[in-house]
Parts: sequence; structure tokens; C-alpha cells
Amino acid sequence: MSTPNQSRNTNAFFAQAGISFAIALLAMVFAILYLPVDPWIRAFLGLGTLFLTTSAFTLAKCVRDAQENQYVVSRLDQARVDKILADHDPFKAVV
Repeated sequence: MSTPNQSRNTNAFFAQAGISFAIALLAMVFAILYLPVDPWIRAFLGLGTLFLTTSAFTLAKCVRDAQENQYVVSRLDQARVDKILADHDPFKAVV
């Protein structure tokens, strides 16, 4: 169920994000493989790249989860307000 306040990414944006991530990761791997240094330095840079990549995915998931939680809370608040307005009778006499 989509509301006007909820933004959706287009397929083109999703494709661009995936392609740019793949290019950046491949460029980093290529640079590490062809760097004229000892193998242990390459291994250290490779582990750093792996750690950076996995932590970027984890951060993106945490941001997404926080945004979804905020959306659910705002939907619950709106449902409560809608129920109060639906139950309200402006013509009922105050006793």
C-alpha cells in the first residue's frame, strides 16, 4: 500500500546504484591486485575493502530499518487520529 508521502525509487535509479557500486568495487579489487607491493600488503588492503563493503551494506540496512520503523509509527498515529475523527459527533450535546 503506497501513500503520497512514501517515495519510491525508479528502476533506473536502482540500476545506476547497482552499476556504480559494482564499478567501484571492481576498480578497487583491480587496483589491489596490480599494486606493486608485497602480498601481505595486498591481503591487508583486500581485507579492508571487504570490511568496508560489508559495513556499507550493514549501514544501509540499519538506515532502511529505521526509516521503515518511523513510517510504521506515523501510520499508527494517523490511524488513531482517523479513528478519533470518525467517532467524533459534532452535533452531540455536551452534558
